[in-house]
Amino acid sequence: MQYMMLICGVPGREMSPDDQAAMMADTVAWVKEMDDRGVRRFGDRLRHADAATTVRVRDGETLISDGPFAETKEQILGFDLLDCADLEEALEIASRHPSARYGSIELRPFWPLGEG
Repeated sequence: MQYMMLICGVPGREMSPDDQAAMMADTVAWVKEMDDRGVRRFGDRLRHADAATTVRVRDGETLISDGPFAETKEQILGFDLLDCADLEEALEIASRHPSARYGSIELRPFWPLGEG
């Protein structure tokens, strides 16, 4: 079963240089382990929400605005596409991601077109 793992947190959160280095090293190790296990298909960091562009189409008119869809303190900072046996495995993987210690991880199962 495929899951989108959304890594959420507060951009610019104050961390000491040592904590930042440890977080990066832990994340690189997590990525390697999940790639080696074959459960991580793809993932990356995202630029901050101030680099986002939102697109809406209303009554045939395309409306484009700078910034995120909604104003919120916590933002999506990155993502990983997981291919897991079940939700239990996806939860185990998400709980081991270093960002879970500082922010939150949201898991969403894919909903293929044509399926209920």
